[in-house]
Amino acid sequence: MGMALLEHPEPWSEDEFFALGKTSNRVELVDGSLWAGPAPSKRHQHIAFLLAMGLCGAAERAGLLVLQDVNLRLAGGRILQPDLLVADTDDVGTTVEAAETELVVEVVSPSNAGTDRLLKPQLYAAARIGWYLRVEQPQDSVELHLQRLDGDHYASVEVVGPGQVLAREEPFPFQLEVASLLRRRIG
Repeated sequence: MGMALLEHPEPWSEDEFFALGKTSNRVELVDGSLWAGPAPSKRHQHIAFLLAMGLCGAAERAGLLVLQDVNLRLAGGRILQPDLLVADTDDVGTTVEAAETELVVEVVSPSNAGTDRLLKPQLYAAARIGWYLRVEQPQDSVELHLQRLDGDHYASVEVVGPGQVLAREEPFPFQLEVASLLRRRIG
């Protein structure tokens, strides 16, 4: 992938983006530019996996799918790869449309903090995705920051931490126990 990136002086199209194929890094397309970042840490991936497990049953009862690391098309030339999303979509293909997406989730790590706290929420809001769940990891803990689209930005609905449960009826009925996201592999 390295030389192909260096020898590409023009804005990237969706077709060129998809032609890159799978990489070890997370690569996203925003308005003709590629955003490349390192693969998520093991802890980051584990939290995202536990979140997906926690949301899966409730999403399925609502007729929705929980997907991890899928391409999310926000608009022509804007394809992001959120840590997970919940969508009213089928399981065919590699891309979910913003209009199908009920909830998008990002797990914040030091390497992506600015992107997940500032840039991505703006892009998700511009794409009219109704709900955004940001997962913070302060000092070996986890906090869930649920936000709802309010005009052209997200407004805080609820913040929960250790010992608490995020229980909501919207965008679909679900409950997430923060303690369940703190499980560690022992041994």
